[in-house]
Amino acid sequence: MRKLTTVHRRIVNCLATAIIIALIQVTCEALPVSAAQAQTVTSAPFGVVANGQAARLFTLTNRHGIEVRLTNYGGIITVLKTPDRSGHLDDIVLGYDNLAAYLHDTEYFGAIVGRYGNRIARGRFTLDGATYHLAINNGLNSLHGGLRGFDKVVWNARTFKNQEGVGVALDYTSANMEEGFPGTLRAHVTYTLTEDDRLIVDYQATTDKATPVNLTQHTYWNLVGGAQRDILGHLLTINADAMTPVDTTLITTGAITPVAGTPFDFRKPTAIGAHVDERRNAQIRFGNGYDHNWVLNRGGAAAGAMVRAARVVEPSFGRTLDILTSEPGLQFYSGNFLDGSATGKGAVYHFRYGMALETQHYPDSPNHPNFPSTILRPGQQYHTRTVFQFGVSR
Repeated sequence: MRKLTTVHRRIVNCLATAIIIALIQVTCEALPVSAAQAQTVTSAPFGVVANGQAARLFTLTNRHGIEVRLTNYGGIITVLKTPDRSGHLDDIVLGYDNLAAYLHDTEYFGAIVGRYGNRIARGRFTLDGATYHLAINNGLNSLHGGLRGFDKVVWNARTFKNQEGVGVALDYTSANMEEGFPGTLRAHVTYTLTEDDRLIVDYQATTDKATPVNLTQHTYWNLVGGAQRDILGHLLTINADAMTPVDTTLITTGAITPVAGTPFDFRKPTAIGAHVDERRNAQIRFGNGYDHNWVLNRGGAAAGAMVRAARVVEPSFGRTLDILTSEPGLQFYSGNFLDGSATGKGAVYHFRYGMALETQHYPDSPNHPNFPSTILRPGQQYHTRTVFQFGVSR
């Protein structure tokens, strides 16, 4: 028995040493601690929507001073503060000061989008022999779930603390044929802020009838903080050898094409502004910049396994954003339709003052059998995860 105890002690000591070394390494690379504090989650009123439902605003914080504010109206992230390399906290997402502004928002700032994130061609698809018609709200197409998608409803919400961190759990039941989609869909989304500076977004759903599901998060990022200038100087890396080209209405053609030798090659860190206006490229012209889906390199990873999707570095202030996901695609939108008419939190959101990086299945997948399927059937569990890791470049 004494020998077994000694062995156990040695194992424990080795594990403790490894953990301490790992913690030291993480601390060297972690965000500067602006003010040591415990993780907290609080809630406050955020106004009332037209049907009388009350919205609330939740605030998550961790020991590095990272602060995430989100509302159960649309699951919207309204504020996200992280330190720069000097420890100064600033807000790195676009948004508004109050609920009234979000009620009239057309940019999907910070929202959960669904039942189908991105576009469906001509607002229709055929499933199990039946053709379904959706609201047309983006030129000839349906976008982000229609006229009243998941970004425009009040979700049931509760706060929690667990071993990963603090967070908010959101639930919404989408009725059969809501916005034209078949099946009663029960959606569950959690936001978790961790002590190691990650924001984890978990999406789950079940249905009682076959239906397309493609949930994503539509935050606009600007790592300068406070939307002081455009995002063209941000260095972007996307882990993708291919993308899905679009037609003039921004609907995917069904093809998958290599990024090599095109303005869509972000396999190495590249300034967003380096090729965003290369209008000799038809895809750049169609999108007025970047508004396309990249096919993520999964390297043989099993379906549902996490892979690195993208990394963003803002050189002047040093903030970094790494995105990992279980999804097969990433929509990069370079804020091409921001025109200065939207204002919030003391900022004016000019052309390309924010970018969206939406982890997702490919656009218009219900109409392209060669794409990974987005069809959820009764008895199946929809579950995807995306992680946003915040840091600084020294």
